[in-house]
Amino acid sequence: MSLDYLNSVKKQFVYYKQLGDKTIEQLTEEQLFWQYNPESNSIATIVKHLWGNMLSRWSNFLTTDGEKEWRNRDAEFENDLTSKDEVLQKWNEGWTCFFDALNTLTDNDLSRTIYIRNMGHTVIEAINRQLAHYPYHIGQMVFIGKMMCNQNWVSLSIPKGKSETYNAEKFAKPKHNAHFTDEFITK
Repeated sequence: MSLDYLNSVKKQFVYYKQLGDKTIEQLTEEQLFWQYNPESNSIATIVKHLWGNMLSRWSNFLTTDGEKEWRNRDAEFENDLTSKDEVLQKWNEGWTCFFDALNTLTDNDLSRTIYIRNMGHTVIEAINRQLAHYPYHIGQMVFIGKMMCNQNWVSLSIPKGKSETYNAEKFAKPKHNAHFTDEFITK
């Protein structure tokens, strides 16, 4: 059962990473740095925050607190990245750290206690915490991306006006077990 859980969450994280990837791909460098106002975050800033969180939470996460002494969370919200390449480097570095950590887990690790800011979590709870946190911010990225691209936005899920066709295709197939992300994840 626990390995089923791990496989399921890995697929979900890959799916959400791809939503971010496909959002970033559709945007110009200028659009990645756009902010609605000084209090809001650009996509570049959101990426920088996710990067900082991933490195802090998942570096040596079974043996050290998830809030590392070297992390400067407040600096993650300073808009100091300067290029799309820098944004992509942070994005990919964070996800690599995260997936490397997930891929080392065994069934026995899932009930272990780890700490985030001295608060104990089972590994499952820590994963679930991030399964809420990362998609929250990726949703922000997608929303900003849709606003930036307007009518040129390429849908990342079922396009508007296509739900009936999509559902008809699904119900035309026999019942079967599959992960909801299987059709969306590109290999």
